[in-house]
Amino acid sequence: MPNLSGEHSPHGVHIAMECGGCTQGLLDDAELLKSTMIACAKEAGATVVDSLIHSYNPKGLSGVVVISESHVAVHTWPEIGYASFDIYTCGERDLAEEIAQRLETAFKPEAVTRKMLERSPPSL
Repeated sequence: MPNLSGEHSPHGVHIAMECGGCTQGLLDDAELLKSTMIACAKEAGATVVDSLIHSYNPKGLSGVVVISESHVAVHTWPEIGYASFDIYTCGERDLAEEIAQRLETAFKPEAVTRKMLERSPPSL
């Protein structure tokens, strides 16, 4: 969470989410993917800083939405209906979950698996 100086905690949560059987158009349309990811982040309450989507030849996209709280990244394989997401938020556990839920709603996967990692600096 931001403190009074505007800094974020180094402690956070990272959700690795695998989505199979996704809405096809979102997996191979770079502009639609970008606008959907930005909307999901903003609607969840994140502060979007920047974004980038890269298109591969012949298929697939990779991208990141940089948020003040950290980032949301994606890799897609449209030929098999698969999207892999990384949602990382510093000090904002509920925000990561909210972004993940909104991505699930938007991508409409038939199957989803998630792994959650606690992120923090190692003890010295």
